[in-house]
Amino acid sequence: MKAAHFMAGKEKKDVVHQNAIHVETIRKEQMHQKLHTEFSINPYRKLHVLPDKPMSRKPTEVIAENSGFIEAFHKARQEPTKKYTMPLTESQEIGWMSTPLIPSNRKDERFNFYRSSTDVTKHEESALRSSN
Repeated sequence: MKAAHFMAGKEKKDVVHQNAIHVETIRKEQMHQKLHTEFSINPYRKLHVLPDKPMSRKPTEVIAENSGFIEAFHKARQEPTKKYTMPLTESQEIGWMSTPLIPSNRKDERFNFYRSSTDVTKHEESALRSSN
């Protein structure tokens, strides 16, 4: 009796049963399937961009300019005094007003230290020249 029951389990399924199993398998796959629509480049993988061959005559692609992006890019590259009216951090407070307090004058001896010779430095210089 057991052998007959065991053999009944091994019977070949008819087309209707096989179709029902197939439909159930597809339904389970669709239930667990996740559609990915956002793609990005893996930041941990090195991307090698190769240029075209130097002798190729393929026309270059014309890319429409995005003025909003270009404005944001130029604003981000400005120095902080042009971007903001006041310093945002304490470290920016030092040197925020970078204009000189008095105008520069090349003839003002208080701020311009030019090389000058005195009789002591002339004597030392001549001694160094004669020893070499």
